[in-house]
Amino acid sequence: MALFDGELERGPYGDLKLPSHIRETAAPGNSLDAATPSWLASNVSQARRLGRGQRPRSRLARVLHGVVVIALSLVALRYLVAFSELGAGRGSRGVKVPLRAQEFLDKCSLLEVKAGPPPDFHKRTENDRFVVGSKATLIKNASIWTGNDNGLEVVHGDILLDKGLIKRIGHVRPAELKQYANLERIDAQGKWVSPGIVDLHSHLGVYNVPTLKGAMDVNSHKGPVLPWLRALDGLNTHDDAYKLSIAGGVTSALVLPGSANAIGGQAVVIKLRPPTDRSPTGMLLENPYETNSSVYDPHTHFRYRYMKHACGENPDRVYSGTRMDTIWAFRQAYEKARQIKQAQDDYCAKATKGEWAGLGEFPEDLQWEALVDVLRGRVKVNTHCYETVDLDDLVRITNEFKFSIAAFHHAHETYLVPDTLKSAYGHPPAVAIFATNARYKRESYRGSEFAAKILAENGLQVVMKSDHPVLNSRHLVYEAQQAHFYGLPHNLALASVTTTPATVMGQEHRIGFVKQGHDADLILWDSHPLALGATPQQVWIDGLAQLDAPHLIAKPAFLQKPPKTPNFDREAKEAVRYDGLPPLEPVPAKARTVVFANVSSVYLRQGMNVNEVYSARVDSGSLGVVLVRDGRIECVGSANSACVATAAVGRDAEHIDLEGGAVSPALVTTGSPIGLEEIRSESSTMDGTVLDPLTDKLPALLEEEGAIIRAADGLQFGTRDALIAYRSGVTTAITPPRSNGFLAGLSAAFSTGGRHKLEEGALLQEVGALHVAIHPVGTPSVSTQIAALRRLLLGGTNAESAYAIEQVQKGEIPLAVHVHSADAIASIIALKEEVEAKLNKKIKVTLVGATEAHLLAKKISEAGVGVVVSPTRPFPRNWEQRRLLPGPPLSEKSALAELLAHNVTLGVGVTEAWEARNTRFHIAWAALESDGAISKADAIALASVNVEALLGVKTDGLQQDLVATQGGELLEFSKVVAVISPRRGVVDLIRPTDGLEYQ
Repeated sequence: MALFDGELERGPYGDLKLPSHIRETAAPGNSLDAATPSWLASNVSQARRLGRGQRPRSRLARVLHGVVVIALSLVALRYLVAFSELGAGRGSRGVKVPLRAQEFLDKCSLLEVKAGPPPDFHKRTENDRFVVGSKATLIKNASIWTGNDNGLEVVHGDILLDKGLIKRIGHVRPAELKQYANLERIDAQGKWVSPGIVDLHSHLGVYNVPTLKGAMDVNSHKGPVLPWLRALDGLNTHDDAYKLSIAGGVTSALVLPGSANAIGGQAVVIKLRPPTDRSPTGMLLENPYETNSSVYDPHTHFRYRYMKHACGENPDRVYSGTRMDTIWAFRQAYEKARQIKQAQDDYCAKATKGEWAGLGEFPEDLQWEALVDVLRGRVKVNTHCYETVDLDDLVRITNEFKFSIAAFHHAHETYLVPDTLKSAYGHPPAVAIFATNARYKRESYRGSEFAAKILAENGLQVVMKSDHPVLNSRHLVYEAQQAHFYGLPHNLALASVTTTPATVMGQEHRIGFVKQGHDADLILWDSHPLALGATPQQVWIDGLAQLDAPHLIAKPAFLQKPPKTPNFDREAKEAVRYDGLPPLEPVPAKARTVVFANVSSVYLRQGMNVNEVYSARVDSGSLGVVLVRDGRIECVGSANSACVATAAVGRDAEHIDLEGGAVSPALVTTGSPIGLEEIRSESSTMDGTVLDPLTDKLPALLEEEGAIIRAADGLQFGTRDALIAYRSGVTTAITPPRSNGFLAGLSAAFSTGGRHKLEEGALLQEVGALHVAIHPVGTPSVSTQIAALRRLLLGGTNAESAYAIEQVQKGEIPLAVHVHSADAIASIIALKEEVEAKLNKKIKVTLVGATEAHLLAKKISEAGVGVVVSPTRPFPRNWEQRRLLPGPPLSEKSALAELLAHNVTLGVGVTEAWEARNTRFHIAWAALESDGAISKADAIALASVNVEALLGVKTDGLQQDLVATQGGELLEFSKVVAVISPRRGVVDLIRPTDGLEYQ
């Protein structure tokens, strides 16, 4: 007869107990009396509960607690040894019970415990992250977007914060406030309050900025399957991005290991505020690793853990495999976990019945326990996965091994295969995507700006994420703004960075909503969160204000409402119809005459300026008309002017209703390799990188002749990034040769809508500026690079390079220096003065990049040096960019405003080709945060006439392209519907194919 017969008794906390007939039996000659086992069981259970989180607080109590636990453990050991001997000597009843039987039974009792908060979680009276001594806060007169009712609920009133929690929403009565002696009062003045931003995909703290080798903990390259690794073990509390991200409203983030591995390890959810203990553990939203288990109460609810998976190109590239290899690695790993899980289930089925014969130790493996927990539903799996083939692979894996995926990340082709996602095990994964970042690798080539709209229409959860530092998470709300612009409903757009990621993480019980009892993580915005340029006025994390003396800017009243956005239904259908690659080439209007009606404003280039030449109130009922014939504006006037009569005469005219839109100068992009690449990571689709004379061995022919590379020779027309830029009102690109070193070569200006170099109007200028770069790369040194530039400018070059330098010396073309560091900029200014003194001539110098230029604004202005700021919103990606001027709310001025205040000739650029399309939003944002210092016309000039002048592109303003926008001006969330090209004598229409409707 087995000693354990039948079901085991459960204690008050659900822990399994040894049977009573055994617990109350002592071995002959044992010094323990008959009452001891019950006493022992009770006290061991109590000690165990203390060990799992209910620890005494004082030091003395902790010491005594430790002594008691050790003593009880020794007693338990002695008792179980005696009990085992007893069992062994009882003949037919003798079964050897493991010494750790109660421990194994406890583990068995936890196998079916689910993850998630206990039912009484919201009965808590204070946040577990509450900082003792912090004040309560009352936010009055707010427009509160709560996240409830599918993101449609808005409450106008007050919010009371205390002890790290939201205590009250709506009207707070004075009587409720009497208990607060030191209440902080904030008058929101009707502005918007939302939940804190939740980033579902971040590498904050493990992929640190500034990027330094000593703090690069995002990936391990020790094998394709590493579920035992933890991001917490590499979390750096000194990342410069924390403060910046908080200033953008980010309060929580899921910090993931990188995507080099099929299974890269375990992620952690953090709060971004600096912890009082300054430790990584102190940043955790909920610590899932207490006593090596995931607990609220160890016998009722586990805390969720998180794991990173990746498929496709990344693990294939890192481990030199194929998709077949990666999927086999997944199957191997999950089969190992399945076997352990099955062994545990089988073990416990017997142990709980007292059938100990032959069982031995509880089957477990520390390396694989996290993957076993995935199969038990306690781990939220987040999978880096782009293409249809990879999505299908992982969905099949989930069904084979019966586990769910919380979200597919990046997921550029999910909008093409929503039914595949719906066939995943358990529930459809959410989709965490970028708004417009695509085409940087083959997997992302079919990415669409309409993906969020299409996914939502198919009933899938949409999350906008940063992949920080790929995108600066400070501006994660900008991703939601773009998603809304391209068709995601406003309630789902704001939810995509708040409630939806919180829900996908299983943390909707405490973050992502403005609800009573939730963590006091809130943002007070200066405008509606989906309005372009929306900036936090204050951010609270756990009820603590995070911005000290924030710099506030008054925004126009119309920005307090959700922006009205265009209708992109046809474009979205085209994206799916053409399997992610819809036609993008411009289609010229068939008529010679095009009449644009209901025009609110017209901006034109006049010399080196941009001026508004016509303006009408949208609500006036008398908007204007622009008549274009053969690509040239013939007249602009009001609806009752002669212009209308002229338009009516033209029987061949095509009429386009701008619905209060505008006609403006087309924009110019620079700073990226647009036109030199199709897919950034595929060398066969690129012009390539020029050899650097300071570090590379040049071919003899180039070295002897001193050749200077020309970007014009390597231009690729018809790239998707260029065509998308054209359709977004950016019709000219100024691109230097692609270089990772000192000397790049001569830039070229070209039309982003051109078909080939020999087409009329495609190559606008073959030679622009001479581009060099000064960056601290270690070898060669910055001083060596400056010395090389000095030699170039003062002689000692050969043939072709001598001619280019001569053009710089004569002031015919500018010298464009790509540089960020203020120290290197100072050396450039000093070198300019040296060269000019020796040549007795002025030379043109333009700084490109120039993150730290604001520190030398006065000197730059005095030296007559121009600046192309790129990117427009600074980020300390590298050490040479760390001394940035962040702009509101962290600083009164942005870098752009500071440079303009010193009369520096200024332009703007982007760093990657996909960003060119967003140039109009970048300059609009710059104008909004300048507090009136940058007008709309000035903003357009930043990305048109100024860039051309700074980079040596000579143009006739009358020949330059114009853009017609529908539903608003170029600097608003409007739709580009036409490009007016005087140089080609046509009007290109921006619409899907022929504008046909689809069934």
